[in-house]
Amino acid sequence: MALAFDEFGRPFVIIKEQDQKVRLRGLDAQKANIASGMAVSRILRTSLGPKGMDKMLQSPDGDVTITNDGATILEQMDVDNQIAKLLVELSRSQDYEIGDGTTGVVVLAGALLEQSQKLLERGIHPIRVAEGYETASRIAVEHLEKISQKYDFGVDNIEPLVQTCMTTLSSKIVNRCKRSLAEISVKAVLAVADLERKDVNLDLIKVEGKVGGKLEDTELIYGILVDKEMSHPQMPKQIEDAKIAILTCPFEPPKPKTKHKVDIDTVEKFQTLRKQEQQYFDVMVQKCKDVGATLVICQWGFDDEANHLLMHRNLPAVRWVGGVELELIAIATGGRIVPRFQELTPEKLGKAGLVREKAFGTTKDRMLYVEHCANSRAVTIFIRGGNKMIIEETKRSIHDALCVARNLIRNNSIVYGGGSAEISCSVAVEAAADRYPGVEQYAIRAFADALDSVPMALAENSGLQPIETLSAVKSQQIKENNHYCGIDCNDAGTNDMREQNVFETLIGKQQQIFLATQVVKMILKIDDVISPSEY
Repeated sequence: MALAFDEFGRPFVIIKEQDQKVRLRGLDAQKANIASGMAVSRILRTSLGPKGMDKMLQSPDGDVTITNDGATILEQMDVDNQIAKLLVELSRSQDYEIGDGTTGVVVLAGALLEQSQKLLERGIHPIRVAEGYETASRIAVEHLEKISQKYDFGVDNIEPLVQTCMTTLSSKIVNRCKRSLAEISVKAVLAVADLERKDVNLDLIKVEGKVGGKLEDTELIYGILVDKEMSHPQMPKQIEDAKIAILTCPFEPPKPKTKHKVDIDTVEKFQTLRKQEQQYFDVMVQKCKDVGATLVICQWGFDDEANHLLMHRNLPAVRWVGGVELELIAIATGGRIVPRFQELTPEKLGKAGLVREKAFGTTKDRMLYVEHCANSRAVTIFIRGGNKMIIEETKRSIHDALCVARNLIRNNSIVYGGGSAEISCSVAVEAAADRYPGVEQYAIRAFADALDSVPMALAENSGLQPIETLSAVKSQQIKENNHYCGIDCNDAGTNDMREQNVFETLIGKQQQIFLATQVVKMILKIDDVISPSEY
């Protein structure tokens, strides 16, 4: 390698043997693409299932993240290869659409790529492989529909929802508290759900965390939690039947828009200016008192004089509250966000049964609870934990549980987990392959083999013999015609997932198969990679 300069004095590098490098095309390019995708899949394979391992990721800034969530691992990995980036996008799509199954979808895609490599080496054209995969994915999705079950639940019967969320949480770091966290997630979703329209707005569920306490101290608050305290230490810490003025205008005198300069050369002028400023504050505070407000929540700050005046007028206030929190407080309390003091009226005040300030541990950390609101369709999940990493991972786990509960409300069909659905689909796809006379039947059988990789990974991660365990479970499914036999990852003594209460949402499993097949088809059809410098 040597450094040279062009006619404009710009440096460039001459790499030896550059002329001997050959760009990959055709079958070689496809094999290289498949190898890139399989490399990403192998990273996530060990994180699958309840006994899956965690990954420690270090950012360039030195921040450390410990997680086994597929979407988070791929999001924080520094991936340069374009094909590997497709699998990162695949995991992200599953996360956006379903919220769960982000590891499984990448493992399935990697298995499909591995099988397609064998088919390409046997001389089968990539287009025929892609068509076979498409046919097999349709067969698998239709079979999932047949073996799925409807799960009835209601506001009084939340156990089915809790059990499904527990399945999701069982593969996370927080699995020792999965029962309590699943109940909190389900109650939060039902609090904001519109069951008639089968719609859930997850934006109304705020997830907050604070270091300290135990994971078991995590609680659901039917209201809003704000990481702020009263602006003056002598203001009351608890207000009952609060009428809240929600302001986006600052407690300060108006500023001219143009550049200005004030010359003060006598004491009298200074006192006049100070009096005028005080009058502004007086008018603002009096306006809040006149409309009947007993608490002021302001997006901006206010100086010590305004703070002192608010305390003396017995009007508690909270300052520097973020815009998102303001919107949630307005939704929960039924109030309106007021941009100018002149527009403040009694009808625009929010109402809450109790507003209280709570201190934590021996530190001076305090938070504000806004509870028993007029509109309880905004809730907060408050997470406690020993360190920041535990809290962040718990937030990710609860996000998955919330998404699963939302998906069940939208579509209450479930399939059983533990790899039972994949094994059943594999058997159905294998049986259907004989009906296709063309070369596609090889691809359809390869798809069935790829589906087996998910239960095999579950067995491997649980410390079981993967091939023996899979063969025994598949044989049991076929003999007993029981589609609910899966891998006994938890050593419960039974392979029947109905008895273990391990199940997943139907739409989540269908989406995994659809997305993995689409991405693998796209990778198979790429036979050349051209960089910008080459055209």
